[in-house]
Amino acid sequence: MKEKAIVLDEQAIRRALTRIAHEIIERNKGIEDSILIGIKTRGIFLANRLASRIYEIEGKEIAVGELDITLYRDDLTKKTEDGNPLVKGSDIPADISEKKVIVIDDVLYTGRTVRAAMDALVDIGRPSQIQLAVLIDRGHRELPIRADYVGKNVPTSQTEKIMVALKEIDATDQVSIFENE
Repeated sequence: MKEKAIVLDEQAIRRALTRIAHEIIERNKGIEDSILIGIKTRGIFLANRLASRIYEIEGKEIAVGELDITLYRDDLTKKTEDGNPLVKGSDIPADISEKKVIVIDDVLYTGRTVRAAMDALVDIGRPSQIQLAVLIDRGHRELPIRADYVGKNVPTSQTEKIMVALKEIDATDQVSIFENE
């Protein structure tokens, strides 16, 4: 695969997350009874960054949790070499029942990851509302799922791949499109 284009650089990612933080606050009339839940792996780092932005804007802390959806995926055998999933575990710091849960992920594609996340959340508690924030929406939905908050819409072909790199694990902040050679 070769890199076709850089979609977002470090500054653009920062601006997109700041805008999403403002939208979350505005839509929910503050952050009362709200919790951010990042989908492992990159969604957690984005959720932490959003929590920092929300604190800068509101002066209030918002709880952040992490969700491992491995066992809820409908493609488990395709995602592992030996057929055994690697479960990393979830860490939800507060009861999500009757809370507004904002699920955070890096890329929204088919919608299957989000469906798995919703299944996992409902097994943990009964939120009053589930919202979705993504850095990139690339289209090609297979399920009727849409994001409430989007950093950038990036129309792609089925042969292209979106790669999100975050400093916390990739040493750089960048979103790129790759294509098969």
